[in-house]
Amino acid sequence: MNPSPLLSPEEIAARAGQQASLLYMPVRGEVFADRAIRLRQRAAGHAMRDYLLLVADIAQAQHAVLQDFPAVRVPDPQALMAAAYAGQPPLPAPLWPRAPQWRDGLHPILDALLQRLPSGPTRTAVEALRGAPDEMLERQADRLLDGVTLGLDLAAAPFIAAALQVYWTHLVLATQEAHGTDRLPPFGRVDDPTRCPCCGSRPVASVIRIDPGAGGLRYLQCSLCSTQWHMVRVKCSRCLSTKGIEYRLLAPMDGGETARQPAVEAETCDECGSYLKIVRRDRDPLVEAVADDLASVTLDLLVEQAGFENHGVNLMLLFGDPDGGGG
Repeated sequence: MNPSPLLSPEEIAARAGQQASLLYMPVRGEVFADRAIRLRQRAAGHAMRDYLLLVADIAQAQHAVLQDFPAVRVPDPQALMAAAYAGQPPLPAPLWPRAPQWRDGLHPILDALLQRLPSGPTRTAVEALRGAPDEMLERQADRLLDGVTLGLDLAAAPFIAAALQVYWTHLVLATQEAHGTDRLPPFGRVDDPTRCPCCGSRPVASVIRIDPGAGGLRYLQCSLCSTQWHMVRVKCSRCLSTKGIEYRLLAPMDGGETARQPAVEAETCDECGSYLKIVRRDRDPLVEAVADDLASVTLDLLVEQAGFENHGVNLMLLFGDPDGGGG
């Protein structure tokens, strides 16, 4: 008798009559606070300890700003319907008319960091950014959201990105709160499943969830607004191929057959030559996409040396033109 084929979590859910939720929205009181906690956990004994702790401080400041973010304009029902019929995200990051409140959110983030930072290059960069004109901030924000590294001020980028993350997270939540009971939900499927259905940004990583109703299912997490959207497992998050998918991971430090498997893997695709990290809550329930992506840069180096290009983007660790300046 032939053995029964193994079923994916999605297939198991379908046979049980369950429907996978398309979206999981960020939780205002948790998204950045949980990130800060995880970053501090991962910083212990890590080669990037100082940077992980800096990003933890950024996340803690983001949390504080998000709790009392001012009101912003959200799309009206007609705009949401037009986006839905066009198969486009309703809050497209490069095109959405940013409200000046995003810059207002930047200043308390920088002020919180200045209370903790010692003298050095990072403090100098934060002080310079604190006094930067609005025109410079808007140009840098445009480059960040367009994915343009030429001319991007790499020293300022993580802090500007932090303010944009708070703004877009609030914008998504405010839109959901304003229209969540409408006949047509504000957010749904879009034509490009490799991009966030809310803001159109690339994922930072994918997450294997363990909560009831989504146990074992894979969700991509937005690098900008932290929304998670469902994508079946063993499928390239860039070209959507199901062929040539492999998983690469760092060997456990303690070795041996009883060693616990790492909670972070790289899913590689031979068809398009890309990869995306997977953080697995079934192996460590405390993993957080941004934090664990940052803390596993060694895995990126090994996978990229093998010829694969990262489909994900972590706005807290960008690379680009070193002579970009701050224009």
